Amino acid sequence: MINRSLEWFGDLGSFSWKVIRAAITKPFELREIIRQFDEIGSKTLPLVALAGAAVGTVLAFESRSSLVHFGAKSILPGAIVYSIVHEMGPIVTGLVVAGRVGAGIGAELGSMRVTEQIDAIEASAVNPYKLLVFTRVLVCIVVLPLLTLVTDFSGVFAGWIAVTLADPISFHRFLDKGFSGVNFSDFLAPTFRTCAFGMIIGLVACFQGMRTRGGTEGVGRSATSSVVLSSLFVILADVILVKLILIFFP
Repeated sequence: MINRSLEWFGDLGSFSWKVIRAAITKPFELREIIRQFDEIGSKTLPLVALAGAAVGTVLAFESRSSLVHFGAKSILPGAIVYSIVHEMGPIVTGLVVAGRVGAGIGAELGSMRVTEQIDAIEASAVNPYKLLVFTRVLVCIVVLPLLTLVTDFSGVFAGWIAVTLADPISFHRFLDKGFSGVNFSDFLAPTFRTCAFGMIIGLVACFQGMRTRGGTEGVGRSATSSVVLSSLFVILADVILVKLILIFFP
């Protein structure tokens, strides 16, 4: 088990090096990058918006109950905004994208591998690490912070609606009280740590897809392992990055 794990990480390191080498050579495959922005970004946006709204609503209900119990209802907007911006928004976005995009990339590249389409691309003198891997990893890195902003906004807006149902408050006043204790560094560092989540999701999903074996069953295994591994590594990366953020942005 340990030997297989070490071998897997070694293969992933070799795979990542090939992607880095492909990234600094021409052509830059702009058409494929634009297509991946639509596949990974636009088609994931409704899902992260819905997830953010659900998190904001639940957080508002739970927080209000606890804060009212301790007589601290006045800090409810700040608690909701701070919790969503600092932690819930980034990690929820990372896990949602790992589920949808990780499975999609793993299945797509796995299907291309077992049907020998990747071999045909190599025979055409096109670098598959450039065309198929780097484009997806790059888009994941760029898109994750943007999707996090959508999750944050949806969560804050849904939280305001949930609070208003119990204790009416204007949206302007809710935002004013909510963001009064949030600095720019509180917003910037958590949002951009999702770039690391995007790199993890893209690399792991592409790696699992490119090493697919065993026909259609192998494609299914690649899709499943892409989701499981990328979600696990996103959670582990979140733990490490949160500690680093607390050190450098106290």
